[in-house]
Amino acid sequence: MAFLSTLNISGSGMTAQRLRLDIVSDNIANIQTTRTEDGGAYRRKMVVLEAEEPSFQQIMESRLNGQPVNPAGDGVRAVAVVDDETELTPVYDPSHPDADEDGYVMMPNIDLVKETADAMAASHAYQANITAFNTTRQMAQSALEIGR
Repeated sequence: MAFLSTLNISGSGMTAQRLRLDIVSDNIANIQTTRTEDGGAYRRKMVVLEAEEPSFQQIMESRLNGQPVNPAGDGVRAVAVVDDETELTPVYDPSHPDADEDGYVMMPNIDLVKETADAMAASHAYQANITAFNTTRQMAQSALEIGR
């Protein structure tokens, strides 16, 4: 049934946006972290999302079996979580234990305003996927009631 693939697409979107919110939370939690296991200040993390499009093999198998192929794809998936390579911010604080010989501490490259905007965008996208999911569910229930 086609509506099941629509539910899967909305579900993949919700999963991707939840991961984005998790990463934003992690970034905000580490906004003052000057020392990591790798050494140096924490670097902002970002999620790389990719459309899940059917592979050539999936398209061929669907066509051979007489099944329809969803040209819109199968939703979205997180491909990677990568570090933001922008420069770290030097802050003058000679009393800090991680200060260099000139008294500067390298602080994470995290901008609270940018993280807040990312969190809001992910939250709105998550809500949009919930709306699409609920609408699809209601349509399927209405279709089942017609058949009574």
